Amino acid sequence: MTVAVDIPDDLERRLRDGWADMPRKVLEAVALEAYRSGALTGAEVQRLLGLESRWDLEVFLKQAGVFLDYDQADLARDLEAFRQSGMP
Repeated sequence: MTVAVDIPDDLERRLRDGWADMPRKVLEAVALEAYRSGALTGAEVQRLLGLESRWDLEVFLKQAGVFLDYDQADLARDLEAFRQSGMP
């Protein structure tokens, strides 16, 4: 889906001066708010932004002052997946 946002010309210029990739910044802002509000999960934000790993997602969220919603059940699933992977 493509979303159009109307921004006054003078504000657009100021934003473009500060943001080399304005469309990416807008997408990241939407992703952050969707995550904060619970509209998207971490995995969905990772997919939306094309982040390669959960760690990349964690870095992205941390830089924005948002922390990954990761609980005991998530840890247990990750540990089980690691054990099943056969890695030492």
